[in-house]
Amino acid sequence: MAKKNPKVDIYIAEAAPFAKPILRRLRKLVHAGCPAVEEAIKWGFPHFVYKGNIAGMAAFKQHCVFGFWKHALLFDRENEEQKEAMGQFGRLTDVADLPDDEILIGYVRRAAELNETGVKIESGRTPRPVLELPDDFNGALEKNRKAKATFDNFSPSKRRDYIEWVTEAKRPQTRTQRIATSIEWLAQGKSRNWQYERRLV
Repeated sequence: MAKKNPKVDIYIAEAAPFAKPILRRLRKLVHAGCPAVEEAIKWGFPHFVYKGNIAGMAAFKQHCVFGFWKHALLFDRENEEQKEAMGQFGRLTDVADLPDDEILIGYVRRAAELNETGVKIESGRTPRPVLELPDDFNGALEKNRKAKATFDNFSPSKRRDYIEWVTEAKRPQTRTQRIATSIEWLAQGKSRNWQYERRLV
């Protein structure tokens, strides 16, 4: 029996109009490929879990993305590197951008089998997926040269700290305020958790 999470319903309901049918279709196909899958919100985005993470999806202002955790075992590495967005299907702006239903269901089944049998990726552990910079946050960075330079020079983990803080905001007003605060701190060369970092003297 499908195990759906009300928080995912809310996420889809709050997504842009173009994104809703894409997210609904992805959700439907994942459940079709793995009826025992469960849903969760992790790092601010919907994830599908069956004996470990299987896949995740996200909606931004102008596109959606969808990706598998063990993508290295499901897809050709060279083809993946050509994608313009995180995930394995590039920037999704319409349901027509998705592969055929049976193809995607097949990927889900394979991903579930990998978790079922305990197959690990080469590194021995599943890496955290790269979080894409949201359009609104990116737009704010583009308007502030100092903030953008700081952000671009940060390590992936420090960039993730800011992205997670912004995307995990539950209200639009909170998100807007966090973006403004992020730009202010970044323009000063500060990391997201600068208050807790010990200064080297």
